[in-house]
Amino acid sequence: MKSPSQNSKLNAWIQEVADLCEPADIYWCDGSQDEYNMLCEMLVNRGTFIKLNHDKRPNSFLARSHPDDVARVEDRTFICSEKKEDAGPTNNWMDPAEMKGKLKNLFKGCMRGRTMYVIPFSMGPIGSDLSRIGIEITDSPYVVCHMRIMSRMGTQALEALGNGEFIPCIHSVGMPLDEGKEDSTWPCDPKNRYIVHFPEERSIWSYGSGYGGNALLGKKCLALRIASALGREEGWMAEHMLIVGLQSPQGQKKYFAAAFPSACGKTNLAMLTPPEEFADWKVTTVGDDIAWMRPGSDGRLHAINPEAGFFGVAPGTSFKSNASAMHSISKNTIFTNVALTADGDVWWEGMSDEAPANLTDWLGQPWTPQSGKPAAHPNARFTAPIVQCPVKDENFELREGVPISAIIFGGRRPSVIPLVMESFDWAHGVYLGATMGSETTAAAIGAIGNVRRDPMAMLPFCGYNVGNYFQHWLNMENLTKELPRIFHVNWFRKDDKGQFIWPGFGENMRVLMWMWNRLDNKVDAISTPIGLLPTPSDINVKGLSNFTSENLNPILTVGREEWRQEVQMQKEFFATLGEAVPAEILRQQAKLEARLT
Repeated sequence: MKSPSQNSKLNAWIQEVADLCEPADIYWCDGSQDEYNMLCEMLVNRGTFIKLNHDKRPNSFLARSHPDDVARVEDRTFICSEKKEDAGPTNNWMDPAEMKGKLKNLFKGCMRGRTMYVIPFSMGPIGSDLSRIGIEITDSPYVVCHMRIMSRMGTQALEALGNGEFIPCIHSVGMPLDEGKEDSTWPCDPKNRYIVHFPEERSIWSYGSGYGGNALLGKKCLALRIASALGREEGWMAEHMLIVGLQSPQGQKKYFAAAFPSACGKTNLAMLTPPEEFADWKVTTVGDDIAWMRPGSDGRLHAINPEAGFFGVAPGTSFKSNASAMHSISKNTIFTNVALTADGDVWWEGMSDEAPANLTDWLGQPWTPQSGKPAAHPNARFTAPIVQCPVKDENFELREGVPISAIIFGGRRPSVIPLVMESFDWAHGVYLGATMGSETTAAAIGAIGNVRRDPMAMLPFCGYNVGNYFQHWLNMENLTKELPRIFHVNWFRKDDKGQFIWPGFGENMRVLMWMWNRLDNKVDAISTPIGLLPTPSDINVKGLSNFTSENLNPILTVGREEWRQEVQMQKEFFATLGEAVPAEILRQQAKLEARLT
């Protein structure tokens, strides 16, 4: 297929990759609905897609991956910077020249018998100064279909690129179709998987996996690992954050960005439904996963969601936990590794109180509630366009982005960390983000379990040394006139019986309203050694059954001995990061320790 682009650098690169990978054909994607329909039909005919019941789930499909290709592979993900110290202690590193040698050996002839798809895509609204154009080459039509949902893909992106610079992304499932070789419904090479980033040349190579962030290279690879390195160079931020809008009954709107590790309710907060008592408040979704934030002409941080779709974890999603997500996936959605109902719909654990009597599980096997194993894979996914979200924010496509008033950090901690606190200042807020994490093992009441630190929820996604990443956050204070206020939340405190104290889900709106009031200076806060905390009476608990302001006391107190243990654990974590940890972060730690004593 003849190139539709006049970009000589792009055309030369396409030819170079074709010479290396030896595809049977080259196809330039235009991003049209006809193209998408054609590819979906092809995947149905190959057995990769199962077309769902049109009456129940219009224009939607189910895919089942190879059992060994079900999630991101962090141990096979590399940051190949020129210097090892630039990748830092939290990233896998290999010398770029050595890695290129390995990759070229793997990619040699890897697309024989397959079509090489060329995907022009924009991360962010087309034409925005905050957006970036990438070109992904892939031999997977499954990836093409997902990229159409997850990015602004096709002819418009190619036209926006013109003769400009692009981020080259090469992907292959790693299963050439030599003559006489039978294809697989999910081609991959689990034994030779590599997801590799070259920050200096701003390129991405991915081999052997067809799943999620391993293969949709605009997502974690470009939008976080490469973009975080770009942001450090250019004075902006690429963060693993949702973006949500809160509009008061008087019509005033503020935007919050929030970072949470996995299993901490990130998507639920992005599409939060306020409780009935506050139905006159409106919550809108700009994004559920990634935020690019840049200082605007007004001196504030402005954010865009670089993505155009949701790639959400299905298990646990229900009308009770996230009604807006359920409405978003009612049509035009691709499901991967969920269960199939007898009438051609989908199901997963947590979708309903009771499981259907007979299902086909994610491995294609008959399943009943007595099977003793999950029907859907724990990392099963749905992929749906954000435009289908019933609470999509009106400024979702705003080229200059939305102004961020507050940044929220949070983890899953059954003890120690209070329901909500505000940082004393920007540097203290960066410290809160740098030390956030979730407990991974059960702990006795009053003791701290095994905490997996996940700074700013970016540990697997930072494209350079995490110590330098902390410094970049600190430096933003000099680049932005009016910084967002920083808060830390913990919805997961438990009582001495192991029960959650705070009801969570939509009731988290009550905590967001306290933040709103703090931004408007309508309520005071109590200064404690760890931060600024609300008085229990300032958290509105009206309408909560069997819950009063007194119930807030145990989750709004500071246990000094617990916090001394916490500081010691934070010290141990920073020790693993080496000398790149900024002096200001260590000063914040010393200040906290002094306040506790």
